[in-house]
Amino acid sequence: MKPALIIGSTCVDVIINIDHLPKTEENIHPSSQSMAIGGCAYNVAYMMRLLDAPHTFISPVGGGTYGDYVAKVLTEKNIPIAVRVPQKENGCCYCLVEATGERTFMSYHGVEYSFQKEWMEPYDAASYGLVYVCGFEIEEPTGMNLIEYLEEHPSLSVCYAPGPRADHIGNEKGKRLMAMRPMLHINEREAMMMSGEDSYEKAAAALHAITKNTIIVTLGERGTYCMEQDGTSYLIPSIPAEHVADTIGAGDSHVGTILACLTKDIPLRDAIAYANQVASAVVSVKGASLPPELLPKQICPLPL
Repeated sequence: MKPALIIGSTCVDVIINIDHLPKTEENIHPSSQSMAIGGCAYNVAYMMRLLDAPHTFISPVGGGTYGDYVAKVLTEKNIPIAVRVPQKENGCCYCLVEATGERTFMSYHGVEYSFQKEWMEPYDAASYGLVYVCGFEIEEPTGMNLIEYLEEHPSLSVCYAPGPRADHIGNEKGKRLMAMRPMLHINEREAMMMSGEDSYEKAAAALHAITKNTIIVTLGERGTYCMEQDGTSYLIPSIPAEHVADTIGAGDSHVGTILACLTKDIPLRDAIAYANQVASAVVSVKGASLPPELLPKQICPLPL
């Protein structure tokens, strides 16, 4: 398959470890804090890079403290900076991680969530197969620019991860995106919110009826449910993590692994099974980026 286009944000994750989320007027003491590079698109591109999958990463990097930090880390990792907008501020994401490993996000959006069609001029859309986009970028005012770019290049097969703010995107944007018949990568809550159904099976069927394309629903420790383009459906069990450090980036790493496998013409079932293994490894470490030495060594589909 042709290389993939990964379009979206690179931001700074400010990770704050706490026992529990504070209540109004409560004073709690974080056990630790750290900074790491993150952002949904960056996390997807990171897995593509880790798995040596062909791709191009389009992510605007701004200025200010966080923009300079992002530029520094990308340069250290030898990741090309496709777009630099130093005159505009880069944002960050405050990640509150509870003792259970569950996380709550507060995102301060900067230029990293914006999109301009002229950024794509150096890249021939015909050279790519899949394109990944996230709901966070679509929600922004410049999200319409991204939708128009996708509409103008129908040869690109869209993988859309709406994320937790799918209900904030708006009807027009949502309808135009779904009209492109994207492959959807969503969790159980997002599936039911987008479809109005009360189970992930019904939700997948309802969304499949609209997109006529693959619907992938992550279910955490229960595994991943998939309804393929032809209507075939199945549940692939998860790989239990021995220890949960936090769940930051688990979903992004999951979809990034699937896309990496698809660019290598690995069957979807096998790709999802391997992505389940990768997601289990990701939640066992702090932050979204899995160290290369912890990457599962081979694709090993689970019995269905």
